[in-house]
Amino acid sequence: MNLRSLADFDGDLKGKKVLLRVDFNVPMDGRSVADDTRIVAHVPTLRTLRERGAVIGLCSHLGRPKGKRAMEFSLKPVASRLGDLTHWPVTFVGDCIGSDVREELERSSEGTLVVLENLRFHPEEEKNDEAFARSLADPFDIFVMDAFSAAHRAHASTSAVTRCLPSYAGSLLVRELEALGQVRDHSQAPFALILGGAKISDKIGVLNNLLDRVQLIIIGGGMAFTFLKAKGYSIGRSLCETEKLDFAAAMLDKALRRNVTLLLPEDVVVATEVSPQAKARTVSIDEIPNDAMGLDIGPVTAQRYSEHLKKAKTILWNGPMGVFEMEPFAEGTRRICEILSEVTLEGGFTVIGGGDTAAAVNRLGYGDKVSHVSTGGGASLEFFEGKVLPGVEPYMINDC
Repeated sequence: MNLRSLADFDGDLKGKKVLLRVDFNVPMDGRSVADDTRIVAHVPTLRTLRERGAVIGLCSHLGRPKGKRAMEFSLKPVASRLGDLTHWPVTFVGDCIGSDVREELERSSEGTLVVLENLRFHPEEEKNDEAFARSLADPFDIFVMDAFSAAHRAHASTSAVTRCLPSYAGSLLVRELEALGQVRDHSQAPFALILGGAKISDKIGVLNNLLDRVQLIIIGGGMAFTFLKAKGYSIGRSLCETEKLDFAAAMLDKALRRNVTLLLPEDVVVATEVSPQAKARTVSIDEIPNDAMGLDIGPVTAQRYSEHLKKAKTILWNGPMGVFEMEPFAEGTRRICEILSEVTLEGGFTVIGGGDTAAAVNRLGYGDKVSHVSTGGGASLEFFEGKVLPGVEPYMINDC
């Protein structure tokens, strides 16, 4: 996928005011940033703009303030963390539009980062309002979209603003689309798709779109129990989307008819409560107690999955294998991390599809041991469903 990117802008940026859409929707611990992964991801684009002498206004959302000034969702602590991380000059403006923004930009020197207040304090942002987009764009000379994780939303700061300013894709957006595009459109066989997490409903589009391209599908997480239920197993109190049982049965049949290997757990880690102190034990899938729930794949399953994955040249993983945040249920996800790191070392191309999976891989220490960890959960899912993302479409170049 070819994009009109910041690298293609050969004009002089010295002293120019650049509006940069970032994703600073980061986990917070009270008034402090709990995880700065998304902030760090934008540093290469920020460095490029600073080296070219731009004054940079950074706009983002944080949380769901529902169009009101809810100060627990203020980006001021994020601006502070950005300054601590980069040691670059960072200022903060208490709104994202209006005279205060213009005045701060006018008095800022080249290379200054000006963090604007939460876009979603204005209800017009999520409505993709043209007038709000013009107000947002008004003090700036060009717009750069770098927030892949927000690219699946047609909001004023990702869509309408591109009709107000000359617009370009930032380096993070370009990197994301290169990596995800390699998997979706140019994968090397054998291509393995690993799906986990709680719900089948979140993955239906991905399954439907990639079924004809993959040779192996591995199922884990809570969604595995809907598949197991569809096969007639008793799953106790495990998660089950009853309304998706027919879909699960149909997908099992489609995979069989299309000669796609689809693997389900053979053993699972169960407990009667979701707790770090839970008394967990491993049982076969035909021995799940009525009062227990499956919360991770078991060691036999992890070994079988690993043996199949070792043969893959391309792997896409979306959704953890269990409740990885709690140690009794983290081993299955850890084992998948380990095998992906091995495949990567052997020259395979391994991509983590954002969201909880990215959090798991980073938390378990494997973020730098795979080919690419996406910053976008919902955006990566929609990309692999084959959708054109509204935050990407303005930069797409037709090669024909």
